[in-house]
Amino acid sequence: MILAGDIGGTKTNLALYDWPTERVEPVRLETFHSADYKSLEEILEEFLTPPKPPMLLDDIEVAAPGEEEAEVESFPEEPIKLTAACFGVAGPVIENHSQTTNLPWVVDGAAIAKRFDIPRVQLLNDLEATAYGILLLRPDELEVLNPGNPPKKRQALALIAAGTGLGEAILFWDGKSYRPMPSEGGHTDFAPNNDYEIELLRYLRSQFLHVSYERILSGPGLNAIYEYVRDTKKNEPTWLAEKIKAGDPAAEIAEAGLKGQADIAKQTLDLFASIYGAEAGNLALKALSLDGVYVAGGMAPKLIKKLQDGTFMKAFINKGRYKRLLGNMPVKVVMNQQTALLGAASVAAALSHAPTP
Repeated sequence: MILAGDIGGTKTNLALYDWPTERVEPVRLETFHSADYKSLEEILEEFLTPPKPPMLLDDIEVAAPGEEEAEVESFPEEPIKLTAACFGVAGPVIENHSQTTNLPWVVDGAAIAKRFDIPRVQLLNDLEATAYGILLLRPDELEVLNPGNPPKKRQALALIAAGTGLGEAILFWDGKSYRPMPSEGGHTDFAPNNDYEIELLRYLRSQFLHVSYERILSGPGLNAIYEYVRDTKKNEPTWLAEKIKAGDPAAEIAEAGLKGQADIAKQTLDLFASIYGAEAGNLALKALSLDGVYVAGGMAPKLIKKLQDGTFMKAFINKGRYKRLLGNMPVKVVMNQQTALLGAASVAAALSHAPTP
């Protein structure tokens, strides 16, 4: 049995797999709200501790008056024996150790291996785990934004994913398979493309010392764009302001924009999709990802209708003399929300089958 995890700033997904050689469905999958726990170890303790079976009244022998109570025989649950584990972590991983970016956690592979008696534990950056996962996806788990025209000889792939934060990764072809490599490209400087985006940069610089792409291309980033549009265009309806205040701002803005209920929400999604496409194009140029670009993360499936209306692709290919090059790159949206978990499981399975050093 292997253990896989996707450790995000908002939620942590854990799953057990009986993985032979090919992709399989998890034996057990649970989701935890990350902020409710002090550490990954605390979640693992809860997940891996076998539940106590309920005691039925029929199983309890009640002693007659004057007789001693009969002892109830207990059968302890068999502890889960793991051969390997892999966790995708939202943060840089250095020497199997990570300080998470959007959580006050320190995750250490060696410490987890020792505490839970797991022979092999591997930490990956969450986008690195997602990169392994996209190699296992079925066609029905993808939506095509641009079919492209990739070369016959394998080149490189790129991956970008907006969610609680913004992740990026590159997969290079080593002659036999794609090899994912991690990146913290989401924290690079935001580069505006027009006067409206320049004003967005000025607006955000009044709040942050460093304005990265993650400040814009994320759940909190969508709300930041909305506030910029609100403060510049003064067109916020009262009913939407109340919904945003009472609920999840990004979700309320996205719903209002996708349903065409408020111009301010539609303008917010236009700006978000355009900047998202532009940064995906930047990554594609840096990686020269002629084999394609994957758009993953928690936001893409929820905003799929917006990503399909042309705003994203227009910004993606708007690279001057390289417009034709970008237009030939396939662009696909990952609809499977468990892709990072799937990638982590594939790495754990490989670890479990590897010969003992």
